[in-house]
Amino acid sequence: MTGAVSKLAAARPVAAPPLPPASVRSPALAFAPSARRFRVSIAGRARSPIIAMASAKEGNGAPTKRTSLHDLYDLQGLSPWYDNLCRPVTDLLPLIASGVRGVTSNPTIFQKAISSSSAYDDQFKQLISAGKDAESAYWELVIKDIQDACKLFEPIYNETDGADGYVSVEVSPRLANDTQGTVEAAKWLHKVVNRPNVYIKIPATAECVPSIREVISNGISVNVTNLIVSSLLSLQLIFSIARYEAVIDAYLDGLEASGLSDLSRVTSVASFFVSRVDSLIDKMLEKIGTPEALALRGKAAVAQAKLANQLYQKKFSGPRWEALAKKGAKKQRLLWASTGVKNPAYPDTLYVDSLIGPDTVNTMPDQALQAFIDHGTVSRTVDANVSEAEGVYSALEKLGINWDEVGKQLELEGVDSFKKSFDSLLVSLQEKGNSLKTASV
Repeated sequence: MTGAVSKLAAARPVAAPPLPPASVRSPALAFAPSARRFRVSIAGRARSPIIAMASAKEGNGAPTKRTSLHDLYDLQGLSPWYDNLCRPVTDLLPLIASGVRGVTSNPTIFQKAISSSSAYDDQFKQLISAGKDAESAYWELVIKDIQDACKLFEPIYNETDGADGYVSVEVSPRLANDTQGTVEAAKWLHKVVNRPNVYIKIPATAECVPSIREVISNGISVNVTNLIVSSLLSLQLIFSIARYEAVIDAYLDGLEASGLSDLSRVTSVASFFVSRVDSLIDKMLEKIGTPEALALRGKAAVAQAKLANQLYQKKFSGPRWEALAKKGAKKQRLLWASTGVKNPAYPDTLYVDSLIGPDTVNTMPDQALQAFIDHGTVSRTVDANVSEAEGVYSALEKLGINWDEVGKQLELEGVDSFKKSFDSLLVSLQEKGNSLKTASV
């Protein structure tokens, strides 16, 4: 997190008090941080300019410099989130002041955070001394970070009536092909985190789409992650991206099955991995090697995202959606993930600048966040040049790019990457735990 914070307005972090050791399967403990709180003023749905400042009692009260992240939300309705989380969680405060409105995490992020920092050592030693195994200790460490981050974003959550200010935590990646195991894990995480603004991340595998429906029906908000385009069917210019449509239907089905009269606090985002699409398809295009193929490099990811937005507009309209909206239901926003540019030949703001539009989210890693603050362009683009996006998609198919195979490969790679990070961290925690036990003998 240091890279992002260092270039933003200085804010002296105040460490939140540690939670005492407790079983990860016991109810979450109350948390009252001493961290500086920010007042976020938002006037109505018109999204008038936000002023974020430290309170007079706890900070210097000086208004924070406005950034292009504020403009993304105020002028275009896109919520900028931060794709990272580590201790001290109070490092998020200057990011919040600069316009960040939520946080995403995943097993890889926690693997890097826990393995590269001593900030987790004291709590880990307490957990091991209390007899916890490595995996139980992992979840205790993660849950504390998520709870503390949720507290920091709670003012945004409250000011937007539950529309924004979320922190995401993912179920175990080992459950990516386990429907009921995912349901139980999501229920458990939701219970122990015990924060209104937590998103439980569930991967969009075929096995987990039914899990999404059941979890939503239980009144639990969900971040559906690892979404990749598969097949595209064209009928009178109405596009259907198969897995994404199934995810939307799971959300709508879950809302309808919940039995709740007020649906306003059950929300969801559908996370599309963007740059990974170009990374894979560019390699395919280079292998083909024709001028036509090479001219399409760097265009697939944005094209598929724009087509997903077309489907979003279609599905969240009409009688079915209107009936749910009357009960307070909120649309399942599109969230653009993996938005850091991996090819240095491409503009470093490519996956932010190209996908700006209302009721969307972009969760940015450090470099993308800083690049956009420095020289990003705030302009509505997500529904611009859709016919060009359709042409790119069709041209790729004509070259022999099989979107179903692309989707399957990227899904497998994404799940496998998180599993490896999760397993690697558990191994290192087990070794550290063994060393502590040996030292105490």
